[in-house]
Amino acid sequence: MMMNSTSHQTQQPFFNRRIAALIGVACVCLSVASIGCGQLKYRLAGKQPETFMPNPVQLPPASDKFVWQQTVDAVDDYFRIAREQPVQNTGGMVMDGRIETGYLVGATLLEPWRRDSTPGFERLQSTLQSIRRKATVIVRPQGAAYSLEVVVQKELEDTDRTQYATETTASRRHDGTMLRKGDDYDDSPQTLGWIPLGRDSSLEQAIMRDIFGRITQRDTPGLFRSH
Repeated sequence: MMMNSTSHQTQQPFFNRRIAALIGVACVCLSVASIGCGQLKYRLAGKQPETFMPNPVQLPPASDKFVWQQTVDAVDDYFRIAREQPVQNTGGMVMDGRIETGYLVGATLLEPWRRDSTPGFERLQSTLQSIRRKATVIVRPQGAAYSLEVVVQKELEDTDRTQYATETTASRRHDGTMLRKGDDYDDSPQTLGWIPLGRDSSLEQAIMRDIFGRITQRDTPGLFRSH
């Protein structure tokens, strides 16, 4: 009788710990269900969302040459500049600055060093489709300050057929028409034009944040810079 009582007393704390553990697991499951998997992932990641910048955005007062040099240097990291008209805001001369880039086929997932496609949907779409973009950047003097506007147009290639379509322009005809095919015949899909897809707001935001940071943030001391 003494042995049964001792065994019961020994097993009692073990059952209490199991009940406490089950209650804890149930509380965790309820908390995950209440906030959702997406919310839990966001809370664990701890990364703050990027601040949305208005387009156009206001730049602080600065030298017109400095503002223009930083703008050109930033845009050149994304596109090849085709035409530019520097901004003027000194000596009584006030003139808008304008940069126009050439069209550039979108960067794919296999080209992480290129910045003309933002991570996520835009880069995936540029990988699966023929997408091209061009940018127009306008810097307008407003007193001693400036207004920066970035417009990125996106277009989709329109072809006569898909890349690996079963139908071709050189298929055999049975209507009596004579068809001659030479060895140099190009049977690849032909571009009919480009379909406008609107503006790429994510790339506009990236370019504006880059230019805004270059103008407003102070350079940190580097290897060859003591001050």
